[in-house]
Amino acid sequence: MTPGALWIITMSGICVIIQSSAVHLRNMEHFITAVTHLEDLNPGLSPLALMTSLRKITDQSDNITNDFVGSSDNRDDIHYKNNTEQLNVNHDLFNFLKEVTHHFISEGHEERGVVLTPDGTTVALAPLVLGLEYGLQANENNNQPRGFYLLPLAKYLGMSFLHATTSERLGPDGCWDSLSAPMVFTLLGMPSLATDAVVHGGMDGAILGKHLSVVNCSEVNLSTLLRSYYLRTMEELDNVSDTHLMGRFRRHNFKKITKPSLLQEMVAEALHSHPGDIGVESLIQKGIKDFVLRYMECPAIIPRCIWGAAPPTVSLGSLSPPLQFLYIHHTHTPSKPCRNLQTCSRNMRAMQHFHQNDRGWHDIGYSFVVGSDGYIYEGRGWMSVGAHTKGRNTVGYGVAFIGNYAAHLPSKHDMELLRHHLVKCGVSRGFLQKNFTILGHRQVVATTACPGDSLYSEITTWEHYKDTDPLK
Repeated sequence: MTPGALWIITMSGICVIIQSSAVHLRNMEHFITAVTHLEDLNPGLSPLALMTSLRKITDQSDNITNDFVGSSDNRDDIHYKNNTEQLNVNHDLFNFLKEVTHHFISEGHEERGVVLTPDGTTVALAPLVLGLEYGLQANENNNQPRGFYLLPLAKYLGMSFLHATTSERLGPDGCWDSLSAPMVFTLLGMPSLATDAVVHGGMDGAILGKHLSVVNCSEVNLSTLLRSYYLRTMEELDNVSDTHLMGRFRRHNFKKITKPSLLQEMVAEALHSHPGDIGVESLIQKGIKDFVLRYMECPAIIPRCIWGAAPPTVSLGSLSPPLQFLYIHHTHTPSKPCRNLQTCSRNMRAMQHFHQNDRGWHDIGYSFVVGSDGYIYEGRGWMSVGAHTKGRNTVGYGVAFIGNYAAHLPSKHDMELLRHHLVKCGVSRGFLQKNFTILGHRQVVATTACPGDSLYSEITTWEHYKDTDPLK
């Protein structure tokens, strides 16, 4: 096609204005910009009609979707009753939206239809778009069926529970080819039908869909809502008291709007499961149990490949979890908390470089590192021996807070990520003993003040802290 040429086609009642094509990055900023362009090209289209048209472009029609929002072949559909059926969209925009929202996994484990958010998480757009449409539909109908906002996520979970083996029921996460110019996202293991990206998109769709179901939709601008949800920095969030519409806190906020029993009910509904179907009920129960542990109890952990490291090379060998100790550190250098993915990733690479090149270790020493951007960063992880606490690396995990905490504390949220989420996750998954012990680095190594006077004073108030080292 000649660049700049103009063509007009019609598909499923949607008028598509085609112009020249271009390459777009697979990040959330580009998707939100595309939604903005879609709004600008269709000023008379309601948010509901816009989301319905986007779903049709991405070909997300199935029985579950149609049960709630109606058949995409119905020209008298409520989505269009106050608007034209024609959607103006240029070729560039149409191709980008179709490619970036159509979710599938290639034979080479490349996951399509996902985008990288500024905070380092990867989100599948199909369940997000569907969640937004469900919320707007509920608002339009002035009807909110029980747990309706969970249906987009429940659809993917149900399919995964039915068609997956135990090891492939949920996840995995993956790696981008580039953080600055992401184009290809490759999964880290055997894919399920409910990858981490799909779950993230489903959670976001549920949170935003529930919100849209009760607000004044005449005042809703979807691109503004998405921009506020995904693109706000931690500095901007410091001045926000209500964080229920903030993407980086999705797991915390998702827990507020659902219960495992409700999610299980919605999965059964999405699968059209009938009471008494013991086989299906058992699969759903097992799947929900895994889901709760992985996504509702465990904190979001940024994989090594996102911050720029290969998988750890030092195995636990003959040792096996659960381990007994959790040793608390601060990095001291870097001395300032990191507030975004770019800074935290840079800090992680600097620490790894120091540990490998100056200390002569195989890898970054810490098991996990707590940033100040709402996330925990994977170091050597649960299954590899660390190099964090001399003489004790085989009996415990080392977790460091980025920053110098001699005179002040990490944020309350950062400490809660470790104190109430990471440890619970470690215990639930069998990596950490139920009666584990928390110690400060200084209690084991007399020559250090780590984790700083302020932070050490704080951890003495935590459950599982002991004022004496049981191994001395």
